[in-house]
Amino acid sequence: MARYKIRIKPSAVREIEAIPQKKRRQRVVKRIEALADDPRPPGCEKLTGQDRYRLRQDPYRIVYSVEADILVVYVVKVGHRGDVYR
Repeated sequence: MARYKIRIKPSAVREIEAIPQKKRRQRVVKRIEALADDPRPPGCEKLTGQDRYRLRQDPYRIVYSVEADILVVYVVKVGHRGDVYR
């Protein structure tokens, strides 16, 4: 399988940097990096009414879309589970 490129919106980068615990921030980054090998890993769910997926990591959610024809994963939002869908 070909490797996907990861593109992260600038606002999502700020959201990642705002995660207070360093270990949790590192786990979120590792989870995003793993999307390059498998953009739809076990545990990901397609969001209703959108062409986006969500992935859980601790109390945080990673919301992203996949462009399979050009092999790109766009990370659009990262946030705490209570706030990320607003």
